[in-house]
Amino acid sequence: MSLGDEYENTSGYGGTGQTRTRMPESGGGPHGGGRRGGRTSSRSLVTVVGVVVLLIAAIAFANRGGEDSSTDEGDDSPKTAATAPSGEKPVRSANAGIPSGFAHDRQGAESAAANYSVVLGSAELFDAGRRRDIVTAVYAPDVAAARQADLDRAYSNEEFLTNIGLDKAGKAPAGQTFVSRVIPVGTKVTKSTENDATVEVWYTSLFGLSGEGSTNPVTESWYTTTYQLSWVEDDWKITDFQQKDGPVPVGRDQQASTADDMTKAVEEFGGFTYAR
Repeated sequence: MSLGDEYENTSGYGGTGQTRTRMPESGGGPHGGGRRGGRTSSRSLVTVVGVVVLLIAAIAFANRGGEDSSTDEGDDSPKTAATAPSGEKPVRSANAGIPSGFAHDRQGAESAAANYSVVLGSAELFDAGRRRDIVTAVYAPDVAAARQADLDRAYSNEEFLTNIGLDKAGKAPAGQTFVSRVIPVGTKVTKSTENDATVEVWYTSLFGLSGEGSTNPVTESWYTTTYQLSWVEDDWKITDFQQKDGPVPVGRDQQASTADDMTKAVEEFGGFTYAR
């Protein structure tokens, strides 16, 4: 994420990805919630059983993950694809708590890019010791030293830290919580070979200070970062990246949460490990 960039957008989501099972109507209203008294209809029982059987069959078909369809790995044109069971082992977080051990394929490169976006946009990057762990974990060895120096200069700049409300050690004032969190929305492979991949990650970012008296409240921004990845030391590592703004959705007319609600949410809701 770009340090200090802010947008006054609020994004709302509703209904996407939900599955409803509509049971047969029993004469008591539009949603089948009514009851008939006195006796049980065998026809209704048969209908319910039929719906359940069809639902189980539909779920089983959906979970096949497209095994009957063929994919041309040589075609680099972007395609929208939902996450599906793949049989690949999940990534692990044994590398200083940072996801690692990604599959040596396009899917693994996408997962690596998404997870690396999260750690590189986290509040942990403002801690000098944790920053070294992150850089070592996500960057290729031949670029890690240069990136470490760049990040150390950026995150130790007192003027920058003062502007975002932190002290020279990157700490928030007493009674306030520093928020820096990236939430990937999707990934797209634009180029892929056996040992190199170019992956775009579209994400939203939360950044600011929550708490009473904050002069830099938590705001939402949208970015797309393009990562150049190489297969190094049995894992995907970043060799270069470029960032641009957007795409930015139209903000909904939602009331902003209080500082206390925002602090509570950040402290109680953990992040995710992203794997396709």
